[in-house]
Amino acid sequence: MDRKIPKEVLRKERNVKLIKLGAVILGSIIVIAVVISLLRESINLKNIQLSTVDNGTIEVSVSASGKVVPAFEETIIAPIESRIVEVYKKAGDLVDVGTPLVKLDLQSIETDYRKMLDELQVRQYRLEQQRIKNSSTLSNTEMQLKVNDMQIDKMQVEVRNERYLDSIGAGTTDKVRETELKYNVAKLEQEQSRKKFENDRKVADSELRVQELELEIFRKSLAETKRILDDAQIRSPRKAILTYINNQVGTRVLQGTQVAILSDLSHFRIDGEIADSYGDRISTGNKVVVRIGSDELIGAVSNVTPLSKNGVIQFSVQLDDDNHQRLRSGLKTDVYVMNAIKEDVMRIANGPYYTGQGSYELFVLNGNSLEKRKVQLGESNYEYVEVISGLQSGDKVVVSDMSQYRNKNKLKVN
Repeated sequence: MDRKIPKEVLRKERNVKLIKLGAVILGSIIVIAVVISLLRESINLKNIQLSTVDNGTIEVSVSASGKVVPAFEETIIAPIESRIVEVYKKAGDLVDVGTPLVKLDLQSIETDYRKMLDELQVRQYRLEQQRIKNSSTLSNTEMQLKVNDMQIDKMQVEVRNERYLDSIGAGTTDKVRETELKYNVAKLEQEQSRKKFENDRKVADSELRVQELELEIFRKSLAETKRILDDAQIRSPRKAILTYINNQVGTRVLQGTQVAILSDLSHFRIDGEIADSYGDRISTGNKVVVRIGSDELIGAVSNVTPLSKNGVIQFSVQLDDDNHQRLRSGLKTDVYVMNAIKEDVMRIANGPYYTGQGSYELFVLNGNSLEKRKVQLGESNYEYVEVISGLQSGDKVVVSDMSQYRNKNKLKVN
């Protein structure tokens, strides 16, 4: 017959089982922690990028952001306020010189132009009338002066005759004086008439020149109206790709409003932006390297805006190969502007670790481990970073992102 096991014995057995289970769980936790710790403190060389410290030349550069834009782009604007009547082309079409793009409502300006043509004829007729009138008036005055000259000559003869008669006693002194007085008065009046004739001729010439000048100004105004009328018949000024066109028929466009954009998509340039704190490092002619993925394009700074806008300076880059197959309008690029050359300096490859001149803590390969070392870095370009101190030629330095190991001073490698 079975006996009942005492409660105290059962309690002891249960406690032993619990202690064993706790020991197993604790041991497992310790093992897992050790494994994780070992994994964290070791790294595979295949997962990192190493750079060997060497001596060489660094073309110091500053980095900027860039965008690919057409080398040539022309905006066509509405020369007058009007309404779009017809649209002949669509964005993306290749257009030639003189190709019609948009038709505007030109009824108002055409009416004004015809009125101006009529007014031009009226002004021309008036100018011709004034020229004939001046010629006639001056001719009459000139003829009258000639008649007066003849009369003065006659008076001069009468004066001589009276003097002769007075000398032989056939005349009187009073008669001589009277004849001389008439002669002198006639000469003075003739002189006055001649001066008046010269002044009248100058005034007539001046008035005629004023009217001719007014006519010339009106002709220029007419030519400007004709130019606006021709421009209002929106046509392509050159062979290019139509990248934008206002195709909203019936829409009213204001004078100066953008109607179409023409671009040459066979050649491109780079429009770059950089913080104005680096403005003194960029000037026209600086060598530039533009990176598009793994491709590098060489160029030069062709233009720099003189003013900073929102803390940014804009500049343009002319590429040596401006029709490279990777170039696409609107594509974002990395731009590196060269501004100095440093020769025979220690250097390592550039990478995500570098954020500017200063002190860094980098991992250096030493046998089977990576050891953290304090390093002073200087200037850089898109390929290399200058090493000022902390490293020696031949050292192998990790240049990949090691931020997850920032709290480690030593890592095993495998």
